[in-house]
Amino acid sequence: MKANVVNVRDLLDHHVTLELESIDRLYLNGYVPDLQYGAGLVRFLTVQRGQPIASPALLGQITGKFVAEVKAFAKRQDIPLFHFERKESKDQKAHEMRAQRPVRDAVVFIGMAQEKAYAFSARRLPGKRPVFEFTRNKSVIPNYYYYYLDDADWGECFIKVCSYAPWGLKLYLNGHEWLKRQLAKEGIAFQELDNGFLTCGNPQRLQALAEELGPRQIQTFLKKWLDRLPMPLSANDRRAGYDYRLSIWQLEFSLTQILDRPLAGRQFFEEVIRDNLDLGRPDRVQLIFPRKIIRTTPGSFRTRVLREGVHPSLHISYKHFDLKQYFKEGRGLRTEGTFHDTNDFGLNKGLEQLPQLMLLGSQINRRLLEVERVSQNCGLNAGSIHRLVQPTVTKDGQRASALKFGDPRVMALMLVLCQFASVIGGMRNHQLRRQVASLLNIGLEKYSAGQASYDLRRLVRKGLLWRLPKSQRYYLTPCGWKLSRLYARLEARVFRPALTAMKGTQAATPVGLERALHAVDVQLDQLISHAFPLSEAA
Repeated sequence: MKANVVNVRDLLDHHVTLELESIDRLYLNGYVPDLQYGAGLVRFLTVQRGQPIASPALLGQITGKFVAEVKAFAKRQDIPLFHFERKESKDQKAHEMRAQRPVRDAVVFIGMAQEKAYAFSARRLPGKRPVFEFTRNKSVIPNYYYYYLDDADWGECFIKVCSYAPWGLKLYLNGHEWLKRQLAKEGIAFQELDNGFLTCGNPQRLQALAEELGPRQIQTFLKKWLDRLPMPLSANDRRAGYDYRLSIWQLEFSLTQILDRPLAGRQFFEEVIRDNLDLGRPDRVQLIFPRKIIRTTPGSFRTRVLREGVHPSLHISYKHFDLKQYFKEGRGLRTEGTFHDTNDFGLNKGLEQLPQLMLLGSQINRRLLEVERVSQNCGLNAGSIHRLVQPTVTKDGQRASALKFGDPRVMALMLVLCQFASVIGGMRNHQLRRQVASLLNIGLEKYSAGQASYDLRRLVRKGLLWRLPKSQRYYLTPCGWKLSRLYARLEARVFRPALTAMKGTQAATPVGLERALHAVDVQLDQLISHAFPLSEAA
């Protein structure tokens, strides 16, 4: 007998044994602000280092001294030091070395790799006295030194340092590893999931720790290891103001929900994938990301379904941001957003933006789940369809005219509800008016603000929209989301093809609306075909 498949709302509301929102992987750039331009480098060499002439030879001396200190440090501490081979997996090598040298709060090994960087080049200016001008526009391939660490607070991590000026560095940290070390220190029992948690003796404390993690802990980590490790810039340089500032290069923020019904969870996830293949389209991506998207918005917007063996994962792209969802080790639903460029959301890359990015990541992850809840939980019945297509009177005596299927204006309204960011951003009169006029291929003078207000009122009275109190902004209801999609898809997939077949000609549909409905139809077919080929389905 086939077991009933639990829907998403019931599954996430009643069958989650552990839920955790946390920073996952975190990559940071470290740079010295005053060394990012030529004049600052000259001032460093002459004022800070006390040299009479800012010569490029001095840069070579600093690099040579740093390399010698690294080798001496490795020999003194008995730390393995070797070159990474070209195309060698650094992660795999780190895994092997950590198994061989299970140290605690120490350097596991040091790796060297040649990688591209933009370094300073010098040009001697005319004159008897040697004066050099430095510009940072030259691509070179210097040695980078990777310090693979086991930190008492952060666990497995590394610091990567460039041997050429301006001596930038990168940090790799993992929020889940930090949480594991904190739980161990506090004596709270837990069971690990790959890069996460399966169980925890005190889930409330686990989430509280995840929310505490921020810039302070990261700055403490960096200061600690700058004092311990050989660096091109000395402690005196850092005390004089030539210290590293951190910026966010890549941030992963995840929501993990461990389920007590793994099979039902897997069934739910595959159904969600099938129902949300078009979430990456520009018109639907706004349902998740709180940003307005127009024709000139840069970046790609797409949905992909990838398979590793038999395990599918849903990927949604917004500019440089990647949102993915997968079922982790058959036990947990992982929803994870990756920030590659914080400017996509109007934020700079400074480490001080980390709390804001964590909040934004949480909102995006939750929005994806909410869109999936609405999408799967239709709540439609004969009564709701009847109320939609027939004139009705609300409980307070307000009349709501019919939303007749096939009427061009009604179909345009429904398509706007499908395309618009109503679930998250809502809509106003002028926004609805502009989009409906565009779909009907008419000027704004033929679809007035009064007509748009009339349409908004009847959508509210029919239960498809609700208006925010003391505001002119309207939001889509769960019923409205499903009904608008039903109208659009029935028109695109059933009635229009049927009328064409019977009459031999297309029905009289405005050009803009016709084009939009056709685009919905084509994209759905393409996405389903690419993600679930017939060979796999068989």
